[in-house]
Amino acid sequence: MQAEVRVGIDVDAPPEAVWRWAVDWTRQRRWMPLTDVRLVSGPPLAVGTRVVARTGVGPLGFDDPMTVTAVDAPRTYEVLHTGRRVEGVGVFAVQPRQTSAGERARFEWWERVVVPGGPFARVLWLAGEPLTRLAFGWALRRFARAVEADPERDEV
Repeated sequence: MQAEVRVGIDVDAPPEAVWRWAVDWTRQRRWMPLTDVRLVSGPPLAVGTRVVARTGVGPLGFDDPMTVTAVDAPRTYEVLHTGRRVEGVGVFAVQPRQTSAGERARFEWWERVVVPGGPFARVLWLAGEPLTRLAFGWALRRFARAVEADPERDEV
């Protein structure tokens, strides 16, 4: 069974600053819960680049290997999750929006993943979806605060 989670947040920063934060693998630990991402091969953001996100605390966690499959800088990038625990597609998108403060951005994150559990996958997803949305929402609020607090956010 496949499931999709889609969340977004308005960020009080220029789209370029939001993009810089979204594509910086090492900064993801500052806003993604219990996650540290490392570059495995390739340039930081190009089709074919491979990264591994380690989610958890100490030995209690799992690796989430990903390959970048599409880049449309400075608007979107897509990864393919290829691990045993997480399989599917993830996308980060930055959309410009006009405000009285000038050009700002909306940051969207969506994942379409395979839910494990065989015949129990639907029940597992019904139980896990609210927690997943809560965690993603919390991460996006942390993301927005981090970008908005960045002293270089308005530098283009």
